[in-house]
Amino acid sequence: MSICPQRRTSKTRKRQRRSHFKIETPGMMVCPNCGEMKLAHIVCSACGYYDGKLVKEIKVKEKKLTPEEKAKAEREAEEAKRVAKKAEKEAKKASKKVEDLKNN
Repeated sequence: MSICPQRRTSKTRKRQRRSHFKIETPGMMVCPNCGEMKLAHIVCSACGYYDGKLVKEIKVKEKKLTPEEKAKAEREAEEAKRVAKKAEKEAKKASKKVEDLKNN
């Protein structure tokens, strides 16, 4: 006695049996907090809210800058410092003029 089946399973019978082994689409819903699509009954991966409460805090990744972008940002920062110093000097000059006018 062997383990082999006595008759071959027909294509129809085999396919009818396997008709229930299909992939179902997951239950998706719109997050009421941020509007992103998320799985139902699961914390939103975009904002970290579930049932109107903050469950987990989402960390925002900082954008890595290329060397050219870093250099540009440094130049802009230096320029902003120069402008601030110049404005400060002008403010001091103006205040001195006002004091001189008050004294005279």
